[in-house]
Amino acid sequence: MTAKIISGTEIAKQIRQELKQQIADLKQKHNLVPGLATVLVGEDPASQVYVGQKEKTSLELGLYSERHDLPASTSQEDLLKMVHRLNNDPKIHGILVQLPLPKHLNETEVLYDINPRKDVDGFHPVNLGKLMIGEPDYLPCTPHGIQQLLVRSGVQTDGAEVVVVGRSNIVGKPIANILLQKKPGANATVTVCHTGTRDISAHTRRADILIVAAGRPKAITADMVREGVVVIDVGVNRIGKTAEGKAILAGDVDFDGVKEKASAITPVPGGVGPMTITMLMLNTVKAARLAAGLE
Repeated sequence: MTAKIISGTEIAKQIRQELKQQIADLKQKHNLVPGLATVLVGEDPASQVYVGQKEKTSLELGLYSERHDLPASTSQEDLLKMVHRLNNDPKIHGILVQLPLPKHLNETEVLYDINPRKDVDGFHPVNLGKLMIGEPDYLPCTPHGIQQLLVRSGVQTDGAEVVVVGRSNIVGKPIANILLQKKPGANATVTVCHTGTRDISAHTRRADILIVAAGRPKAITADMVREGVVVIDVGVNRIGKTAEGKAILAGDVDFDGVKEKASAITPVPGGVGPMTITMLMLNTVKAARLAAGLE
């Protein structure tokens, strides 16, 4: 068996086309343009790339986009003033403060100060709490993207044994909560493995769906999965460079080995990655609809 490739690039493209139409309809029928503001503090190269991609995607879809680049020396007080200004700006429906922040800044305080209705990353405690009880306004972007990959690939989650490797607040905990809800595209039995798990293989080998966000390249090998498993690989690890200086990327799953046993698998790159920014755009559109009383 060679696994079917679950292409995040293609599925993200489908969702973006749907969003483009929704945004055009909001503008035409309600004179409403969803607005996204990104805040970047400092000059971290990876963060600059991510913010640039978000800005580009916003403009391609027809969103109103603002980008605020602040120096690395920005004080906590000045950053909070920026967040408060965006909280009170009716043109802005979604606020994204790019992480990581410089070490002298308190990330938690900044994220908690974002209006939960404008927290399109989905990490404010109010939004995480609403996710926990099954009444979310917004789902965190990467976990929501994972769910969409499964649903739009026709993967049956109802009653499935899902094993999540990794318990981060960004991926592991939210995707576990999303998939155990008694809802379409969920209703699974979920096990979360982590660094304290005694025998990870004992759990991964019984998974119908295996979601890996371990933070280690090729941590999951072929002997750790059963035939027919669906594998979602969240990891992006730089493991070297080509002769031309281009980064060589690997996931948290040994793709070449595992694809021979899996029924479906996401590649790295081109799997989960393209979905994250797309779901940020989806959350921004939803935020605009909520602000206008359309949901």
